[in-house]
Amino acid sequence: MEHLRTVDDVMTHAVISVDHDTAFKDLVETMRMWNVSALPVLSGEGRVTGVVSEADLLLNGTDPDPDRATTAERLMTHPAVTVTKDATLEAAARLMARRHLKRLPVVDGDGHLTGVVSRGDLLKVYLRPDADIGAEIRELITGRLTPSGSAEVHVHVAGGVAYLYGTLPDPTLEDVVVRAAGTVPGVVDVKADFTVTAPV
Repeated sequence: MEHLRTVDDVMTHAVISVDHDTAFKDLVETMRMWNVSALPVLSGEGRVTGVVSEADLLLNGTDPDPDRATTAERLMTHPAVTVTKDATLEAAARLMARRHLKRLPVVDGDGHLTGVVSRGDLLKVYLRPDADIGAEIRELITGRLTPSGSAEVHVHVAGGVAYLYGTLPDPTLEDVVVRAAGTVPGVVDVKADFTVTAPV
C-alpha cells in the first residue's frame, strides 16, 4: 500500500508570528531571537495575510522615506504562500521548490495559522537511514504480535520501501502488520508477501 505522510505529521505547532503593525526593528529582533528566516503576518482574526522574510527586510528596510517600509504590513510579501496541514509532504516540497521558499505557514480551511513547516521538517523524515526504519518496524511489529503465536516476520527496507515477508498463523494479522509498518516515519510504501499457516 502507498503511505503518504502529511504536513501535520512533521510541522512545528508552536509558531512565532507578528501582526500588521509590528515595527521593522521588532521584526529583526524577533527573527534573531527565534532563529527563523521568515515570520507569518496575521490579521486580527488570526488569518495569515502575508509573510515577512529576511529578504523583504534587506530589500525594503533601508528605504530613506521614514513613512514607508517600517511595518510588517508594508514589508510583507502578500498574499502569503501557505499549505494546509493535510497536504502531503511531497506537495509541500514541490511548492517550496517552485517558489524558492524555506518555510511555509500551515493553515486550516479558514486560513487560520496552525503551524509552520520547513525544508528541514520535510527532509528529516525521508532521509532516515533504511536500517533505522527497519529496526523501528521490527520493534513495532513485535509489540503487535502475541509472543505465543507462530508468526515469523522478516523486514527489509530499501529506499524507504518496507518489504515484509514470512509466515503468520492468522490471515487477519497481515493487515495489522502492514498498517503498523506504514506508521513508521520514513516509510513511503509497504509491500507484504506472507504465507498463512493455519493451526494444526
